[in-house]
Amino acid sequence: MTISPLHYITTNPQDAELACRGGVRWVQLRVKNTPYAAWRQLALDTQAVCRHHGATLILNDNAPLTLEIGADGVHLGLQDLPTAEARALLGPAYLIGGTANTLADIEQHAAAGVDYVGLGPFRFTTTKENLSPVLGLAGYAALLAQARAAGLAVPVVGIGGIELADVAPLLAAGLHGVAVSGAIGRATDPRAAAAQFVAATKTVVPT
Repeated sequence: MTISPLHYITTNPQDAELACRGGVRWVQLRVKNTPYAAWRQLALDTQAVCRHHGATLILNDNAPLTLEIGADGVHLGLQDLPTAEARALLGPAYLIGGTANTLADIEQHAAAGVDYVGLGPFRFTTTKENLSPVLGLAGYAALLAQARAAGLAVPVVGIGGIELADVAPLLAAGLHGVAVSGAIGRATDPRAAAAQFVAATKTVVPT
C-alpha cells in the first residue's frame, strides 16, 4: 500500500469526517487513557468514516485492537510495543509505522520491517506528552542524509507542530510526507484546512 504524503492524527471520528471531506485519505486515531470498550467504539466509528471515504485507518499504540477490528495498521511510539513484535503479531498484511527521533530509531524500525517512520518533533507541540528533542528543518535534513548514507529506504514522515507553510520546505528537505493534527483539527474550518494540506503535499514531489 502506498504511504500517503499527508497523515491526519485525530482523537475522534467527527474530526476524521471533516478532514476526509477535505480530501484526507490517511487517518491515525490516537486515543490515550481510555477504557478498552470506549477505545474500541471510537476505532469502529472512525473506521466507518474511513471506509466511506476510501481512507486508510491507522490505530495508535494498539496492535491487538488493530487486529481485532481489521484496521489498516498501527503506529507505535518509542515507549509502545516494539515494532518487531507488532510485525510478528500482525503479519505482513498490516501497515506498521514507528516513531523516531534519532538515526538509531530509524535503523531499528527499518530492521523490524516497518512501512514508514514518523520522525519528529519538528517543533514544540502541545498535542503530545513526553516530547522528544525538537529537530527543526536542519535536524531533518541531517537525519535524512544520514539515513540515505546508511542505505535506509523506508518512507519518513515529519510530525510535530507542522503548519501549512512548513510543508514545502519539509518535503523539499527529503521527507516523504507530513503528519498533522492541530493545524487541521483546531482550524476554524477543518475541511478547508485539510484541503489546503492535501494541495500542499501534492505540489512538491519528495526526493
